[in-house]
Amino acid sequence: MTAVATDPVALRREFRARRTSLSPTLRVAAAGQLAARLSASGAMPAQGFVAGYWALDGEIALHVWQTSLPHALRYCLPVLHDDGRLRFAPWSPGEPLLSNRFGIPEPDVAPDMLLDASRLALAIVPLVAFDANCHRVGMGGGWYDRTFAFRHAPGAGTPRLVGAAYEIQRAPRLVPAPWDVRLDAVCTEAATYSADTGST
Repeated sequence: MTAVATDPVALRREFRARRTSLSPTLRVAAAGQLAARLSASGAMPAQGFVAGYWALDGEIALHVWQTSLPHALRYCLPVLHDDGRLRFAPWSPGEPLLSNRFGIPEPDVAPDMLLDASRLALAIVPLVAFDANCHRVGMGGGWYDRTFAFRHAPGAGTPRLVGAAYEIQRAPRLVPAPWDVRLDAVCTEAATYSADTGST
């Protein structure tokens, strides 16, 4: 694997360009392969709330995985909150959406329908780059790190955090900041990486 930029701005530019360069045919195939890997990863809960994301800017899509979820799992999308953290709203295709300040669709639901991150059983997390140790670089806004900061506490094992990406988004090594929340695993169309055991 070739060396990558260490400057955060340059690194994000490089890896965003990698994923947006992929052909539509590869993207469609990768979404199906990712769904199979997520379902077989061992992170899938038997029931409860699971969060995904609305794929934009070349992010790998979750629609195949979402539509294959068993009925005991309720799919949620993230919603920006004024405290700088995400909340999560149950959502199914066809239900109303609104665009947030970044132009990302969010479920159009009442505030009392929003779930705190601690109520999730599993969160599939978008990313710009990752390494085999399951460190992640996001878009730079810090939303996911603030939202799941409670995972830094000893014994805080839920929700499980699994990154979703294309294999070309894997970097040789990322140096995490103290506030970065490490993922439990990362699934791509080609491999599953575990924070405990490496890749499979």
